[in-house]
Amino acid sequence: MTYQTLIGKTAPAITLKNYDGESFTFTPGEKGVPTVLFFYPESGSYGCTKEACQFRDAIATKDTFKTGSVQIIGISPDSVEKQKKFVEKEKLTYPVLSDTTKETFKAYSIGRGILGLLPVARVTFVVDKEGIVRDALDATINYGAHSKFVEKWLTKLEAEEKAAKEPAPAATEVAEATPAATAEAPAEAAPAEVAPAAAATA
Repeated sequence: MTYQTLIGKTAPAITLKNYDGESFTFTPGEKGVPTVLFFYPESGSYGCTKEACQFRDAIATKDTFKTGSVQIIGISPDSVEKQKKFVEKEKLTYPVLSDTTKETFKAYSIGRGILGLLPVARVTFVVDKEGIVRDALDATINYGAHSKFVEKWLTKLEAEEKAAKEPAPAATEVAEATPAATAEAPAEAAPAEVAPAAAATA
């Protein structure tokens, strides 16, 4: 089974330690907003730092990422201590969870990255407000593609939300046209009667 088999299905629930040592639970559909789960190989590495900071900056500057509109969650196999240092150094503004046993990576069918060279791949999931996985991106090397992928999907989900809230067009009552003779309607001219010819007299 691959991560793609989750698309169209309810996302697996998650309970892991957050960077602050507190237990964090993601229950699909509970908050009523879309959720972005970005799984990455290692906190503090160049590509993972760039990716995490792109999500941080998007939350601060883009309306589609604003607080209350979406939930962003980062997950890697690093320890809680390492996650805490990572979050504090980069001033990240969202949960960064520790999955040292890779149990959540397994639940989301995420294997090794870059042809097995990395212990886990870089995969991002977009989960809608109902808790359904709508799409996923596996791009371990192209760390910059993930925030763009998410932005595209958040725009799409926002459009779906607006369309769902729009009232259905009211049925227009159309009066049936009934043909009626009116004074304005031109009357057909009656055929002229031809007077009978006078009989000839002898």
